[in-house]
Amino acid sequence: MQYFASRAMSLGSIMIDVQGTRMDAVERERLLDEKVAGVILFSRNFESVAQLRELTNEIHKLRHPRLLIAVDHEGGRVQRFRDGFSRLPAMRLLGHFYQQEPKLALDSAYKIGWLMAAELLACGVDFSFAPVLDLDYGGSKVIGDRAFSGEVKSVAALSHALMQGMRRAGMASVGKHFPGHGFIEADTHLETAVDSRCLQQIQQNDLQPFLHLMANGLDAVMPAHVIYPQVDSKPAGFSEYWLQRILREQCHFEGAIISDDMSMQAAVEFGDATQRVRQALQAGCDLVLLCNDSQAADKVLAELLWEGDLLSHARLIRLHGHHHYSFEKLRFDPQWQAAVQAVDFLNVWAEQQVLSDVYGDFSGSLL
Repeated sequence: MQYFASRAMSLGSIMIDVQGTRMDAVERERLLDEKVAGVILFSRNFESVAQLRELTNEIHKLRHPRLLIAVDHEGGRVQRFRDGFSRLPAMRLLGHFYQQEPKLALDSAYKIGWLMAAELLACGVDFSFAPVLDLDYGGSKVIGDRAFSGEVKSVAALSHALMQGMRRAGMASVGKHFPGHGFIEADTHLETAVDSRCLQQIQQNDLQPFLHLMANGLDAVMPAHVIYPQVDSKPAGFSEYWLQRILREQCHFEGAIISDDMSMQAAVEFGDATQRVRQALQAGCDLVLLCNDSQAADKVLAELLWEGDLLSHARLIRLHGHHHYSFEKLRFDPQWQAAVQAVDFLNVWAEQQVLSDVYGDFSGSLL
């Protein structure tokens, strides 16, 4: 079989992964299944910039329209590719900076969004699952410093600036985790998560950053694997009420809905892999993630009967990257240089705050 002869077909509705830094014959064949829409990459898929470009190029050549390639590359502790890439700060650092220097913080968020997107696009990655729109209530095990802030206005402003930077570079944005994951301590990767607040509390607080970005062109939303029992008995990602009634009808969101990973513990109790994927699609997801379980992926691809509609296909097509950069030439780009300087400045500022906390105020301010 000629794997590199691009095969014309529509994008499917499932995003899966590959095991290593190069694909084998079985993985290539799996990605040619009409139900597959794309590939999510992890740290195990990366050993160098050159290798990553070879891998993404091979994936993109398989089909037309090309498969989507995505990654979690938010910054801080969630940055899958490191060697050769700029080290992005945790978003909480931007939130702290915003409290003292809001204009500089917004400028930094824009530049960091551009930097993250430009470097990924230069390696053939279409989009990152960012920005995180969850509020930091101080107790979440899995969100923590991934959130910009616990204040609605700060999260809305900084995430909007980051999204604008991503858009300027040519990358779509994915706001997560709808309608808000920051209030609870539970980590949905490992356990069931329940948020017992009423809908009004969520709407007045956690939902606000999502609404702000939706009004300004947010491309996609990832719902949380969190149960909000006062609203629905199912996690948001499986809930037709959350995705259709609230997200589509009340919030007027027209972009793509991308599920969180169906292999996470908070999703596992809702049936076998095929049942979980089917429930998410029936609830309203345009794209369903199924990661780190090749046997489950094969089971779903063999058993699932599902044809995505033209509207879902159009939403997914819009997630393709829209600009091509040369990774080697990026460092000579004035935008890249300014963005790296913004990251360096932010890191020095953070160190200054630590020293100030330990030794008291001092006059060597950077601002």
